[in-house]
Amino acid sequence: HLYALLIVAIILFPLFLSGFGTNNKVETTTPFIELGIKELVEKEFGVDSVMVRVARCESGFRQFDKNGNVLRGEKNNQDVGIMQINEYYHLESSKKLGIDIYTTEGNIKYARYLYDKQGTRPWNWSRPCWSK
Repeated sequence: HLYALLIVAIILFPLFLSGFGTNNKVETTTPFIELGIKELVEKEFGVDSVMVRVARCESGFRQFDKNGNVLRGEKNNQDVGIMQINEYYHLESSKKLGIDIYTTEGNIKYARYLYDKQGTRPWNWSRPCWSK
């Protein structure tokens, strides 16, 4: 019986670490996804796009922190993910559009929406970094 319990524990342990796949926790496969974030941003905006530089400056091309939580801004913890989308200003709008800014794909997709509507204005505070 002890052997069976050990097998069950080994199988279920990753689920507990991942938060059962909730939006605020990275799943166990995310490190592989994180490696391709720059490429996902380049695919969405173009290799030479200012938005690639914005993503580098805002998050270092990271959607999640080292503990598997959605990356939050250092100066404003309502800024989330790769593109540091601000929850206060954009969460409701993103939900109405059916976009989940807490996922890698959703964060990039909502950044595309913002960029198409407002250009780089939502990322003006980091302009000194990405306008070089």
